Amino acid sequence: MKKLFGNTLGLKPSQLKKLENLYRRRVPPEFLITPELTRDLARLSEDIRRQIGLLINRSGHVAYVLLGDRQGILIPDTSAAYRVAPGRLRGLRCIHTHLHKEQLTSDDLTDLALLRLDAMAVVEVAENGLPASIHWAHILPGGPDEQPYQVEATLSINQLNIDYLRMVQALETELARNRAMLTADQKEERALLVSVSTAPRRIAMNSLTELQELARSGNIDVAGVVLQQRTRIDPRFLMGKGKLHEIAIMALQKGADLLIFDQELNPSQIRSITDQIELKVIDRTQLILDIFAQRARTREGKLQVELAQLKYLLPRLVTKNTAMSRLTGGIGGRGPGETKLEINRRRVRDRIGLLEKSLASVQKHRRQQRSQRDKKKVPVISIIGYTNAGKSTLLNTLTHSQVLVENKLFATLDPSSRRLRFPRDLEVIITDTVGFIENLPQDLLVAFRATLEELESADILLHVIDLSNPRFAAQIESVEEILTQLNLHHIPSIRLLNKIDLVDPQAVENLSHSLNAVAVCAKDRSTLNRLIERLQETIAPLSVS
Repeated sequence: MKKLFGNTLGLKPSQLKKLENLYRRRVPPEFLITPELTRDLARLSEDIRRQIGLLINRSGHVAYVLLGDRQGILIPDTSAAYRVAPGRLRGLRCIHTHLHKEQLTSDDLTDLALLRLDAMAVVEVAENGLPASIHWAHILPGGPDEQPYQVEATLSINQLNIDYLRMVQALETELARNRAMLTADQKEERALLVSVSTAPRRIAMNSLTELQELARSGNIDVAGVVLQQRTRIDPRFLMGKGKLHEIAIMALQKGADLLIFDQELNPSQIRSITDQIELKVIDRTQLILDIFAQRARTREGKLQVELAQLKYLLPRLVTKNTAMSRLTGGIGGRGPGETKLEINRRRVRDRIGLLEKSLASVQKHRRQQRSQRDKKKVPVISIIGYTNAGKSTLLNTLTHSQVLVENKLFATLDPSSRRLRFPRDLEVIITDTVGFIENLPQDLLVAFRATLEELESADILLHVIDLSNPRFAAQIESVEEILTQLNLHHIPSIRLLNKIDLVDPQAVENLSHSLNAVAVCAKDRSTLNRLIERLQETIAPLSVS
């Protein structure tokens, strides 16, 4: 006999037997529920003085029998047997009793929307144990601003033949059509971006704006953004459970199948959130790691990204947890995330150890390269800066190279080095490194230490600043903070104000003086003369043997 879900303590053996026998009942495809089953459900619920629920599949079989208390029932996780595909419903209807003549509650309607049930129905139990009215609702296909469900007219016990199966099939057809319209031009995943912050609104919105750029760089279609400001972050869900359900419903309305949190989620928070909602959930760190996984081209870059991903994944490896199932595949799951969930901690630790050995070999090789450069006394200029500030464009213009350039965050990941000869017959090596970003994941800094160690041998750091970005001051602060973390702040640096063609000339002049910076447009070689002179003046003493 199938198990009963819920609290069975205090029930008599005869009552338990009657509950178990509910699994034998069948409902014809045209009925929401049969009158006979409705009467038996109401009578049994009155007898045990608890709510009873049935989850009935489209074949008319009772798949789950649920036991609650006088106030409500708890629907168990059904995702293993009844998964929800985009544009589809779960294939289960929930019918349960109410002992106090309540109609559909907000919890009922929330469960209907979040769990994508075929229908939600409530049987009012009268004082004599007979069924009174039946209240029911179903998912409402429609635009993103419409209510996600529709409450239908109340039914009596003699009105339960509603041509149920045909109605559900028509709903799914409409849902699929609406999803096709929402995602007509969408080639990748569609996400709702969420930030729960205690910071001032301006700072929180700036971070959300950057998260939008990261999503675009990861080829994610942004369905919308949600910002909730709180005086205190909830340790389990970041926000209240009600707000989380509201956001999940909003994501479903907008055709989003992914939630991206601007804040880093710890393993317990991921589990708590994904226990409440059936959407894939990732955080800012995982999105950045995913972008790096897309961008890595060299063996070294791929090793570094995989190491960072595995270190992020290790504490989140939990057996048979729905959170892990939504950590893999697609956005947030490239690289090692696509391996089987059953991978155990020992195998992950073994792989991390192997990667660290491989990267140690890379570090040794780089040290040998630097030693050879030191012997030749060739000065090194390293271009650093916030991601998408124009570093690769500057390298291309200075050295007539063809390094990949895109207007995306982290478009260039693998470092590039080129030789450059100045008019005064000075030769230098100029390198382009991975861009920095605010709250750069610590695991990424550790994994990329072989690349970032290249900066240690630099004679000059050329700090490229995107002057057209309204948040350039905060970006300068973030870059310099990372340099301090890497113990590179002692290396001489030149600030370079880029994209001056997009900024008022007077503002450019004022900022050049206040920041002691050189103003250029990296795409226009004619604007680089002052930079070249400044570099020659700085490098000339270093070139004297």
